[in-house]
Parts: sequence; C-alpha cells; structure tokens
Amino acid sequence: MSYELLLPSCEKGIGKLIASPASPDLIDGVKVQPYALWPDDRGYFLEVLRVGKGLAADFPPETTQVSAALSYSGTIKAFHYHRHQTDCWAPSVGMFQVALVDLRKGSPTHSLRNTMYVGALRPWQILIPPGVGHGYKVVGPDAGVLVYVTNRLYDPADEGRIAYNDPGVHYDWELQHK
Repeated sequence: MSYELLLPSCEKGIGKLIASPASPDLIDGVKVQPYALWPDDRGYFLEVLRVGKGLAADFPPETTQVSAALSYSGTIKAFHYHRHQTDCWAPSVGMFQVALVDLRKGSPTHSLRNTMYVGALRPWQILIPPGVGHGYKVVGPDAGVLVYVTNRLYDPADEGRIAYNDPGVHYDWELQHK
C-alpha cells in the first residue's frame, strides 16, 4: 500500500511505551521479535538474519543490505523515514531508546508514536515499514551498536529527514524518570 506522508501534530511525550512484542499499541505494520543470544565465557553470539526467515523473510537477497552504526552514549539520531525501504533493526550492543512515529496519511495509526527500550538487556529486532519515522537515543553509559538490514540498497532519494526536535512530532528525549 502506498501512503502520502503527513507530519503529525503531537503533544509532547514519548507516545506508547512498547514493553511486549505483542503489544496492541504498535504502529500499524511495525513488527517486533526477540532474538536469541548465545552467551558463553568468551562473550555472546547473536544471529541478525537468515535469508527467507524471521522479520526480514520477504527481503529479496539481491537487494538486501546489512549495515551497522556505532553511536556514543547520549547520541540522538532522529528522525528519518523511507518512502519505499523497509528496515529491520537489531540493536546489538548497548541500550537504545527507539522512537517511531507514523507519518502515513490515511494509516490507521497516523501520528501514533512508539517508544521501545531495546538492546543488550532487551534483545529485540524491529521491522520498520516505509513511511514510519524512526530514530534513537543511546541510553546508559556505553556506546551502542545498531545492526540493521534493509530490503533495498541505499538510495539517498528514498530517504527523508525530520529534526529530532520537530515541533509536530514533539518527541520528548529527556530522561523520563519512570
């Protein structure tokens, strides 16, 4: 389904806090799945992707791209969105405050925001469909590493940006004291 994009007008906050992969409050089309860690006395192993399996099962092998980003503690990288590309995120080192906002005009969840705290203490993969703005803040004392898989090769023309402090999204990046 193709959507026209429309910036929301939200009240300040973090939106719906997602504490379960089966949450009914997930933005339409966003999927969450825990991934397994296999720790031992040397560290741990995690599997990000098996072609044809899991959240990225429909990603075509010829255009699937796997990338990683290291961000220092306190770094905010937000917001961006894709017109056609689907992302599958696997925060693998550190902890992330992931923020999502539905920008798709006509979507049943337009303007809904989701927040997830994921990474080493909550190993989840997150499937982010086109038209859903996404970003993160690295929380805690350590740097974070985000490994992500996309269903298309990088194309700057497919990407749009929204400032992390956009008054329409009005996402609250401050410590929540929950």
